[in-house]
Amino acid sequence: MFELLKLSLMLTELLKLPLIDTELLKLSLMLTELLRLSLMLTELLRLSLMLTELLRLSLIDTELLKLSLMLTELLKLSLILTELLKLSLMLTELLKLSLILTELLKLSLILTELLKLSLMLTELLRLSLIDTELLKLSLILTELLKLSLILTELLKLSLMLTELLRLSLIDTELLKLSLMLTELLRLSL
Repeated sequence: MFELLKLSLMLTELLKLPLIDTELLKLSLMLTELLRLSLMLTELLRLSLMLTELLRLSLIDTELLKLSLMLTELLKLSLILTELLKLSLMLTELLKLSLILTELLKLSLILTELLKLSLMLTELLRLSLIDTELLKLSLILTELLKLSLILTELLKLSLMLTELLRLSLIDTELLKLSLMLTELLRLSL
């Protein structure tokens, strides 16, 4: 372009000379037109470069917009995952509570069985106490029976003694009668 500009200036100088012909003038006009077109092309090239840069920036902006949208979706997913994590933690706590309640239920069942056993033992203890009282009564009755047997034997002995005493009294009366008869017999003699 600079060469064309120089040439145009030289032709212009030549035009100033009185011996320039019409062909040189035409050539000069053509060169001038070419120079103008070259300048226009230069501007178009600059515009093209600017448009190319803008297009590149636009493409970058498009990619950035896509990335921004992707990041927004990822952020949404992250929030969803956070909520799911919270729910998972809540479910874990609920599971722990469920296990605790299960253990408490087992303990409650064990306590229920222990209560039943306690009631059974209480009943057995009550029966044992009744048996103890009955045993005491049985022992008392046994002692009373022994005493009754002793009393029976004593009664027998008493009866025997009474009989012996009665016989002794009879013997005494007989002795008296014998003595009286002896005395009478002696007197008779």
